[in-house]
Amino acid sequence: MTHARNLAAAALSVLALAEGTLAQEPLVADRPDFTEGTSTVGVGVAHIEFGYTFVLDRADGTTANVHSLGEPLLRVGLLADWLEVRVGASPVAQRTELAGSRMNEAGLEDLYLGIKLSLSKQNGVIPALGILPQTTVPTGSEAFSDGEILPGVNLMYAWDLTETFTLSGSTQVNRAAGDSGSGYLEWAQSLSGGLGLGDRHGLYGEWFAIVHEESEGRWTEHYLDSGLTWLITDDLQWDIRAGFGLNESAEDLFFGTGLAVRLR
Repeated sequence: MTHARNLAAAALSVLALAEGTLAQEPLVADRPDFTEGTSTVGVGVAHIEFGYTFVLDRADGTTANVHSLGEPLLRVGLLADWLEVRVGASPVAQRTELAGSRMNEAGLEDLYLGIKLSLSKQNGVIPALGILPQTTVPTGSEAFSDGEILPGVNLMYAWDLTETFTLSGSTQVNRAAGDSGSGYLEWAQSLSGGLGLGDRHGLYGEWFAIVHEESEGRWTEHYLDSGLTWLITDDLQWDIRAGFGLNESAEDLFFGTGLAVRLR
């Protein structure tokens, strides 16, 4: 019995040490790039990620300025380290100028819901994998709501190529609301390279594309963006980013900043 109790105590000590090590690892945020990470926050842990983005788009004599205010995303680890629940909704303000006239609108975007699953770690050339079933729910303001439930799924993958450089990407397909009143499938593809600059700073560069159905009168949008992250503490990250559209159908430029906070 004494030997068994000693073994049990040793096992508990190892488990406690492992949990302590995990708790001391710096947070891994999903912002600021378009590509979502393959990792989850960990059971019993929550992330609050938020920020601001400005978007400028000029097309056919119309200029649109969009301010995304707050961009709150709550990520909560439930039941197991490989599972997290996600909830987000963002206030937005838009000013549109056409032929000397201006129109200002403000309100909330539709509620975003998702469940991220971390499927596997990297094994040689086989990347780390994650999958994210997601949807929006028509709870937003009239000017910014799609008016229907729009489900989708996002597949994420990543390779640690060196101790300081990571290559990651995502492929997703979501239902989108069409201008004609019927929905269609909208694809998105991204590829991002991340470089660690010491223990606390990071730099990334990214390409992503959003593929619309041509029958809806919308064309594929291509973008490039880059940003910096600063891990202020193990539980607090600040970011800044900027990007621009590569073709006429894409928005002209965007930039923003934000924070990610871990609660445990």
